[in-house]
Amino acid sequence: MAKELEIIGVMSELGAGTRGASLGLDALQVASLKYDRSFFQRHPEKKVATLNHRLYKEVQEPYAKRLDAIAEMYRRIETTISSTLKKGKFPVVISGDHSNAGGTIAGIKRAYPNKRLGVIWVDAHADLHSPYTSPSGNVHGMPLATALHEDNIVCQNNQPEEETIWHWNEMKGSNKRVLPKDLVFIGVRSTEVPEQEIMKRYNIPNITVEESKKLGADKTVEKAYSHLKDCDIIYVSFDVDSMDPSVSEGTGTPVPGGFSEMEVRNILLGLVRDERVCCFEMVEINPLLDLEGNSMAEAAFRIFKPLYESLENQ
Repeated sequence: MAKELEIIGVMSELGAGTRGASLGLDALQVASLKYDRSFFQRHPEKKVATLNHRLYKEVQEPYAKRLDAIAEMYRRIETTISSTLKKGKFPVVISGDHSNAGGTIAGIKRAYPNKRLGVIWVDAHADLHSPYTSPSGNVHGMPLATALHEDNIVCQNNQPEEETIWHWNEMKGSNKRVLPKDLVFIGVRSTEVPEQEIMKRYNIPNITVEESKKLGADKTVEKAYSHLKDCDIIYVSFDVDSMDPSVSEGTGTPVPGGFSEMEVRNILLGLVRDERVCCFEMVEINPLLDLEGNSMAEAAFRIFKPLYESLENQ
């Protein structure tokens, strides 16, 4: 029986350090005109209302910028994702910045509180910071810390304000949504010491770009899933900055040494074939930072379309 998919647009960019990720879905829709003009007519998206107007206000929380508004976005995303899953639909999420993924994970756990959730994070960054450790205060570097319920106090560099701590604890929830042993990184190559400490402490695997190129897509997928044998459900999160900047620089934090478009497409296609995958998310397309027209969104659409069709036909 084919999956019933629902595209969910979460165009919040409150957690990013640069502006423009909120235009990612628009850029993807423009790209679709070049390759499949009616794609988004056939597959219309459901949008989660954003709070991007908060970008006009001065930042009051230096160690977790705009965290009060991001906490509200978590609630909105959590409700939407949970509702979609409870209706028996498969959420295909197109997000602005990666902070939104914390809300997605919360929504999956709300729908399936008794199921063990595995996360595959395809990204140049580990996104394991907290307000206690973040060097930038940008919350798109923190979503996995909320999922792991991890403050990382042992590496504390900052003393967040009480209001920040209150919202942070609210976002983490009462328990771990994901166990550290149920998290796998693919392509991570830019981390700070506090993140490295968490990865080392919990022995979180990272299949590097170099290793993946040697293994090939099929073996990369096999290795990722070898760590998640005990998980009941899987969430795959794809940050376009996992690709090399030579593909496009149309993303907030490009990092050299990434995947080619074909490499990451083949990995993702392999990952979503696992019947336990219950949600897929793509994030951080930023057309304002694109140096070559709409090249990132075009590459992303060339990845997204076959992925969507593969999921639809399973």
